[in-house]
Amino acid sequence: MNIQRKPEWLRKKVNPGDQSEMRQLLGELRLNTVCQQALCPNISECFSCGQATFLILGRNCTRLCSFCNVEKTVPLPIDSDEPARVAEAVARLHLSHVVITSPTRDDLPDGGAALYAATVAAIRTSSPATRVELLIPDFQGAVSSLAAVVAAEPDIIAHNVETVPRLYHIRSGADYDRSLEVLRLCAALAPEIRTKSGIMLGMGESEAEVLQVFRDLRGVECVYLSIGQYLAPSRRHYQVQEYILPECFASLRSAAEAMGFSHVESGPYVRSSYHAGSYA
Repeated sequence: MNIQRKPEWLRKKVNPGDQSEMRQLLGELRLNTVCQQALCPNISECFSCGQATFLILGRNCTRLCSFCNVEKTVPLPIDSDEPARVAEAVARLHLSHVVITSPTRDDLPDGGAALYAATVAAIRTSSPATRVELLIPDFQGAVSSLAAVVAAEPDIIAHNVETVPRLYHIRSGADYDRSLEVLRLCAALAPEIRTKSGIMLGMGESEAEVLQVFRDLRGVECVYLSIGQYLAPSRRHYQVQEYILPECFASLRSAAEAMGFSHVESGPYVRSSYHAGSYA
């Protein structure tokens, strides 16, 4: 069903007043979040609850995905003190679960894997009880980079396929098979680390294509899955082709669970890091 106007169930209000304390902390520690950079519609809800998805390795991406609001320009040099500041924020927020992600840094020899590992180590030192989830780029498929991330022993490694293979032209520099291989390698290198992926709907995909993505993910031992509605950050970005009905998200959750995923979050406002601590 193609709905041209944004439906009632997608009119979530963003309240800047609910974000003030978190924004103050982030400013004090000079930290970035994907919540802000990606214009996440859940930002007021998460910030008011003291939750944030930290964006390391700067705010600039080396790829040009037409659905993403993260800035595409020449990245700044690595900030070696960033892991310690992220760890301080995690400790001050008393987070039981934290998600760390980054823009894609194809300019770096290891894609930023070493800074991911350093961030995990810093959090383990200051907040040993905190579950650490890493939402990683594909590192151009480099096994050495993936091995460095796995060796840091995060609790969850996530890598989003984002959409179906037929629509990968909107993911500049990405490759569907390479993304599956990233998840397969992580599971193979450390079976005790849970792997996770996410897909956005409403970009022109068919249900059959979505279900095949689910099967592909299970084929590489991916156990966690997020399914959400794509919302274009602006008119300059890839436009929404369809607003998916809530009952369709419920149906897809059931289908994914039947395929063997351990935990599935599926709904219009679901994002990869939304309610990340509930995955068990």
